[in-house]
Amino acid sequence: MVQRTSLTYAEWEQLYKLPAYISLLAANHDGGIDKTEKKAAIKLSHIKTYSCNPLLTSFYDEADKVFEQNIAELDKTLPSERTAREQAIKEEVTKLNQIVAKMGPEYASAMQQSMHTFMRSVSKAHNNVFEYFLFPMPIKGITE
Repeated sequence: MVQRTSLTYAEWEQLYKLPAYISLLAANHDGGIDKTEKKAAIKLSHIKTYSCNPLLTSFYDEADKVFEQNIAELDKTLPSERTAREQAIKEEVTKLNQIVAKMGPEYASAMQQSMHTFMRSVSKAHNNVFEYFLFPMPIKGITE
């Protein structure tokens, strides 16, 4: 089990921004996060609190409490130009990955997988409801 004392308070506060950064990065393909993507990200943040790898449960419990605030704040403070925004987000995620690495390889792997899923889900926020009706299960080449 991951010890909460492995990181400083400031490191945990920074780490709780990771889902917001990942959401903003996923939404950056069209120049920023829109209502649909933001709604999907917020919903996913809530879902992750009870559907994540058990190693990440306490992380998502805490990150969810500040997710909406973090995403709004970061969306305002990041550059608005798409390329500059993407670069700024990637720089922050790199810093956060260094913090995650302090938690050990098992935790880092779980976090990496979780953030990949998070990013994929937010980027698919605009998928057609009809697609999910016809193909409720992910089918490589059709829904993925």
